[in-house]
Amino acid sequence: MNARERLNALDVALDNETREREFYLKNASRTKNPLGKAMFQQIADEELEHHQRLKELRERWESKEKWPETVPLKVKDTIVMDILKESVQKADKMPERDDDDLKAIQTAIDFEAKGASHYAKLRDEVSDPKEKEFFGLLANIEHEHYLSLKDTEEYLTDPSSWYVKTEHHGLNGA
Repeated sequence: MNARERLNALDVALDNETREREFYLKNASRTKNPLGKAMFQQIADEELEHHQRLKELRERWESKEKWPETVPLKVKDTIVMDILKESVQKADKMPERDDDDLKAIQTAIDFEAKGASHYAKLRDEVSDPKEKEFFGLLANIEHEHYLSLKDTEEYLTDPSSWYVKTEHHGLNGA
């Protein structure tokens, strides 16, 4: 992958992060469900951080035509799964599921799967170890968003099964 292709790939990533953040913010303000509101807001915040890092990277890369030495390339780990677990502890206070929430989560699952795949592809196409590490980190975080959203989807569609799976209760009476 040459420098122009790398910059084009970063442009795609920047555009995706912007669109995803807007989607999450819109759904955070739309939903009445506290779980959905907290989760959508958290992912929107994480997508903003990704966008900021990618933008810094792109600007410095374009000016130097190589991977920059000085861009802070770490991003925070996601805490979306913690939000789900925290919210479920307050489940008796949760409003009923809204089909729009479920549709938004399913759309978000698709976003995150595509994002994880895009960053993994970038990771696999570069040779610089710092580039590999950075894109690998973004791929992992997008994958964590995906898993958290899948878990939330399961919770909203079948809470009983979700509890059994999450609490690891056996059916053998032990």
